[in-house]
Amino acid sequence: MPAPGTGTAAHWILPIAVLFIRPFGLIVQVVRGAMITALSSAYVKTARAKGVKSRNIIFVHALRNAMLPVITVIGDQAAALLNGAVVIETIFGFPGVGKLMIDSILQRDFNVVLAAIMVTAIAIFLMNLLIDMA
Repeated sequence: MPAPGTGTAAHWILPIAVLFIRPFGLIVQVVRGAMITALSSAYVKTARAKGVKSRNIIFVHALRNAMLPVITVIGDQAAALLNGAVVIETIFGFPGVGKLMIDSILQRDFNVVLAAIMVTAIAIFLMNLLIDMA
């Protein structure tokens, strides 16, 4: 088996699939629910009555207004992906902050553990800040 940094693209497919399947399903459900709500609103009915094409109604009117809950869920899931990456890095043996944290815990190097937790917390904080600004 090649080293984690030198593998082919197929070497990364399983970890990425494991990490993204659950959040993808949740995001799809939220997009569906938000689009159902947006497509039943008054402004979409008005646009249909005016004769606007269905494609424009979906992408311009409904999807734009349905993005607020979707962006919020994507931000929450992105934080969960950072936490899930710890497990994925450990299971698949990839180098990263998660594997560093696990190795440091096993070696009882608590300064490294605290630093890794701080880096992860700052990344999650900045991600939430960007999501709120969007």
